[in-house]
Order: sequence, then structure tokens, then C-alpha cells
Amino acid sequence: MKTRRILAFSLATPAVVAATCAAWLLWPLPADTLAPSRGPALVIEDRNGLPLRSTRAADGSRSEWTAYGDVDPDVINAFIAVEDRRFWDHSGVDVRALARATRDNLATGRVVSGASTITMQLARLVRPSERSFVGKVSQAFWALRLERHLSKQQILEQYLNRVHLGQATVGIGAATSLYFGTSPNAVSIGQAATLAGLAHAPSSDNPFTSPRRARARRAVALSRMLRLGYASGEDVARARSEPLVAARGTTPFLAPHFTTRVMAWADDDAAVAGTVRTSIDVALQAALEGEVRHTVDMMKDRGVRQAAAVVLDNTTGEVLAWVGSPNFWAELDGQTDMVVSPRQPGSTLKPFLYALALDRGYTAATVLPDIPRTYATATGPYQPRNYDRRFRGPTRAREALASSYNVPAVELAARLGTGSFLHTLQLAGFESLQRDAEYYGLGLALGNGDVSLIELANAYRALANGGEWRPWTWRADVAGRPATAWRETSRKVVTSVSSAIVLDILQDAGARVPGFGPVTPFDFPFPVAVKTGTSRHFTDNWAVATTRGFTVAVWAGNFDGRPMQGVSGITGAGPLLHRAVMAVAARVSPGALMTPAEAGAVALPVCRLSGLRATSGCAQLTEWFARGTEPAESDTWEVGSGVTLPAEYVAWARDGMRLAAATPDSATDSVAPRRSGFRILSPIDGDRYAIPSGIDPRYATISLRTNGAGSVRWSVDGASHAGARWALVPGRHVIRAVTETGESASAEIVVANPE
Repeated sequence: MKTRRILAFSLATPAVVAATCAAWLLWPLPADTLAPSRGPALVIEDRNGLPLRSTRAADGSRSEWTAYGDVDPDVINAFIAVEDRRFWDHSGVDVRALARATRDNLATGRVVSGASTITMQLARLVRPSERSFVGKVSQAFWALRLERHLSKQQILEQYLNRVHLGQATVGIGAATSLYFGTSPNAVSIGQAATLAGLAHAPSSDNPFTSPRRARARRAVALSRMLRLGYASGEDVARARSEPLVAARGTTPFLAPHFTTRVMAWADDDAAVAGTVRTSIDVALQAALEGEVRHTVDMMKDRGVRQAAAVVLDNTTGEVLAWVGSPNFWAELDGQTDMVVSPRQPGSTLKPFLYALALDRGYTAATVLPDIPRTYATATGPYQPRNYDRRFRGPTRAREALASSYNVPAVELAARLGTGSFLHTLQLAGFESLQRDAEYYGLGLALGNGDVSLIELANAYRALANGGEWRPWTWRADVAGRPATAWRETSRKVVTSVSSAIVLDILQDAGARVPGFGPVTPFDFPFPVAVKTGTSRHFTDNWAVATTRGFTVAVWAGNFDGRPMQGVSGITGAGPLLHRAVMAVAARVSPGALMTPAEAGAVALPVCRLSGLRATSGCAQLTEWFARGTEPAESDTWEVGSGVTLPAEYVAWARDGMRLAAATPDSATDSVAPRRSGFRILSPIDGDRYAIPSGIDPRYATISLRTNGAGSVRWSVDGASHAGARWALVPGRHVIRAVTETGESASAEIVVANPE
């Protein structure tokens, strides 16, 4: 008897479950399930409330409902071809696709296909569920139920008006208006394919943020439409050549790269909705956009096609301007945003290396070797070279940093350790540096790791803020916390005294002369710390300037990595930086950077050559030292009584003096000076020069220097010349120098015609 009851229950249970499921499938849908969706408006404003961009429709919503009959057939065909090619034949669940997905998932050991039909996707949109097996079963049941109560056309209408298509748009109405400036009933096949390609990954395949990925997805959609007979070969060929997005319409669309980034954050953060007050200054933004375009126009004959700029308020961390490229609407790469696209920054990382060194006991007067040196690395011998391929022997750290010499920087990195330097950079916010120290090696000192412009700007902002890093922010009403949700609110990168001394060096025009000459774009009527950088093979130019009030970082180069012609940080990004800084200063007070004295440093006279305490017999300068790092030894070398110097400096000429001694058998050697006769140090007899094509004549100059201590009269080809530099002129020239006592020297050089 008990067995029969159990058997009866076992037979009845499936029947009850089946009946319950059938009743649930046939039961009318809840009244609010298919009500037209209306998302909140998203209006992006600048810091003063001026509209930059909006995704709201005429009714104030972020989505715009479009009836099925008002949708262009190409849009319907494109979505079916991409998302569910058997849509018209199945009843909500595609059994064949489900079987294929199960096979593929089991073969790979992970989920590579979900086999979701358009109806299942609609089920997830109206009844959100987790992305899991249970969630997939729930979607399948809801899809079956939707198919029982709606026609295929109604399902498509619901789906096309609810699907998320990037940039905070919901539905094809808002998407066609945003991307193409048109309506869903007036799109081309190419535009329809672009929309269908967005449905799978609206953030990563977006035409504004990832044009190459969007173009690739459009190509896939067109191929499927061709294969299914929804488009002809001629249609597809024409669609492939269409612009990805339309030109700007009448709707406000200002600060396009910046607002596109905000839209992407809105896609990922539901809290970013309504009217959003950003930190952008629209007037400053427009000024910098004009300067970026001007830079590209002026330098296109030297192979410069792109440029970018970003400005931060140093106190709040607010982004005041964000220019990702010269032309957002350029077809091939206009939407590429160089503010956030990592590239090699060249020498712009050196200040953080020197700040670390100062914290480790080095000083701005420490003498570093600028000599040929080979380092054994994991990838083989490494021989760093300076930008001009010259070596200068013993060089004080101040001049080495200000003139951006490579060889001393690599030596410093070798002494401090690449791991320590990498850690300092990561503390400074360079999150793009994801590899380990061994991967970057000593080349990290010369900027061989990719970083972004916004990271660079915020790192220099940390130096201006006494070595303390804080996150930047794009919202004027959320100080210090950007949408990227940094975990930390602040952290110490280097000490305030090291930051102040490094910034003092970066303001020192005199220390910059040996490397860049007396004429640069970095002369400002207020205190500005400046650094430039050029990546290997001259593909990227960087320049950064920071004041007490703001930081400006600019980039010039080519998105495709093509090298520029005769362009350095001085001649490339430098002029753009100068104009950008002056434009910002007209709106934001630059203020005065913290001085070394304010940070607690002490000033001490030292000898220019040795960096030791000054004596009456040497050329002097005043240097800043963190307390406790002042040199204890006085310089006696200049007056001839000998001084202990590192072995690598022995036998190296500097400013007409040669340190002559026997080969040292220890790390130090005591030597005495030996003076040579009067001669010209620059240019050197026999030098050959070339003037790069298109270079500004103001920068095509060479320095005129001798080893004499008094005044010198210069002549070029017999004609008297005044000044410490001479502008290059094609041809063969004789340069002559005569001292007050009648000593003379000459050098014959050749200047080639512009390339």
C-alpha cells in the first residue's frame, strides 16, 4: 500500500509541475512588464552650468520609444543577423544554438557562448537575472512566456527600444540620434550594422571610445547580413566605406573626448545620471582645442599628425580641460583619446628618479658620471646614450636633470635599483606600469614604460603638492574622488623637501642651457617647473609644466607610431605647452611653487665643477640641500692641491681641464689638474651639422664656448659675432675666438642644407 502511494506521488509530481509551468506560461503578463521604458535624463554641464552634452530625448528621457513600423528594415535585419539569425523560426529558445553552445562550453571548459536569443535578451531586460546557469534557465522560461503573449514584431519592438547601445543610450531611438544625428527610420545599412555590433559590448565596442573595435564589429555584422541575404555585395562594399559616426549636429557636443569618457562612466555607474556638473571650464577647453589644432597644422610638414592636452587644478585635482585629439570627428582615429591612451613618456619620468635619489641622501650637487658605460642586463649589454650622442664627464645632478642627460639618469637608476624607482612611480599614480622591474630594466629611467597623459599630469601635481599624491576628479561637486573610485585619498610619494628641490631644478633656466641652449619655449613671467620627454625612435613628444595653481601636460606625435622628423620635446610639444600654460594662467592663478627654503632645505655655496663646499679658488653657485646632506668636504681641486674623486672621472675632460692620473686601482684616486692651452670647446673643429627640415630658425643654433675664463670676442667667417650662440647657416664656416690677452683659437665646421 505504501509503495503504491509513493509510486502515485512520483507520477503525479511531474504532471503537477508541468501543469503549473503551463499555467504560468499562459497566465497574462504583469501590466508593468512591457510598459515603455523611460530612463533618467543625463545632461553633462561644465563647471559653470553650461551644457556640454545631453542624451535626453524631446520628452526629457534618456531613451526614446520607437514603434516597430518606424524602424528601418535594415536595422531589424542587422540585429537578427548578429544576435539571432533563426529569430523568426524558434519559439523563444533556439535549441540548435543551445546545443552548439553547450558543446563549445564543454570543449573549452569555460563559457564561450550563451546561445541567448533576442527573446531571451528581452527577458533579461524586463526581468533582470544573474549571469549564471539559474539565471539562464529563468531567461529561457520568460522567453517562452513572452513568445506566448507577443508577436515577433512586438518582441522586436520591445527589444530594440530597451537594448543598451553605449554612451548611456537606451534603445535605437537615442542611439541613432547620438551617433548619426538621424532617426531609426532613416539609417543606412552601415549605420544599422554599427548599431547591431554595439549590442554585444556597448562599452568596449563603442565608436566614440574604440573606433577600431567598432569598425571591426560593423564588418562582422555586414558579413553576416551578406551571408543571410539581407544585403548585397554592393551594399556591403558601400557600407564599409561609410564614416563610423556622423559629423556634429546642432545639439551641444562640447569637450567630446571628455564627455565621451563621462558617458562611459555612466554606462558603468548607475549613480551617474541626471544633471552632472563636471569640472571642465568650457572657455579654457575651447582655447586648448584651438591650440592643439594649431600645433598639428604648424608641424604636419615634420610628420606630426596628432596632439593632446590635459589641465588639472593642483588644489582640488579637478580636470579643467581635456583634449584627446585635434579632431574628434576624424574618420580613422579622431575618437582615439590620448589623455588616457598609454605611450612611452621618455624623460618626463626622470624627476621622480631624482626625487627618490634626494630622499636616499643624494643632493642636487652630487656629481654623476656622464661617460660611456656598459651595463649587464638580462637582455644583454646596455649602453645608454644622450640625446645629442655626446658625453660630458662629471656632471652635477642639477645640470643632469635640467638638461635631461640620459647617461647619469641610467647610472642613478642602477645605483638606486629599478624596483625602488618603479615603486615610486606607482606611488605617483602610474597605474599603467603593470609589469615588474625586471621587465622594464634600467630603461625605465628613460621612460620605456607606457603611461597616460592624465597619469603624468597628476604625478607632477603631486610634486607641486609637496610630494603628496591625491586622485584627480572630473566632477566639480565631488572633490578628490573621480568616477574611477580610487581606494586611497592621499599618499606620500617623496618628501616635501625633495619635491621642492626637484621643482627648483626644473625651473632653473641656467641649468637647462647645456642641454637645450638659452632659447627655449619655457620662459614664463611666473614660476613654472617644466620637463620634456621624447620616446625612442621619436614617435612621441611630451611636455609637462606645473605651477602652484595648476598642471598642464601635452603630447604630440602620431597615433600609429610613425616617427616625427627632427622634432624634440623642445621643438614639438614645447611650443604647445607654452601656449597652453599661458592660456590657463589667464583663468587660473599660477601662484608660486613651494621653495626649497619653505620645505626646510638649506642653501650652501658649492663649486660648480665638484659640487663640494666652495673655496675662494673655484667658480661658485648656491645649491639647496636637505638638512643633513650638505657636503662636509671643501673643494681644493681647483687650486691645485688635489682632491679625491671617483675613478670613472679620471682622465675625463671638462671645460678645458683634464683630470690626469695613473690608472686607479681603487674606487677613488687623488689627482691634480693639468690645464690645456686656449681652445674652442663648442663647436669642435671638424664638426658637421644638419638643419632638420622645417625647424624654427630660432632653435637651429649652436653654443659658442671656450675654456677661457675672461671675455672672448667671436667672429664667423671674419665677421664679428655677438652672443653666446650662433644660428646655423648652410655652408663651410670658420669660427674664431680671441681673448683679451690676444690668445686665439679657431674651428672649421660644415653645415649641411636642410633635409
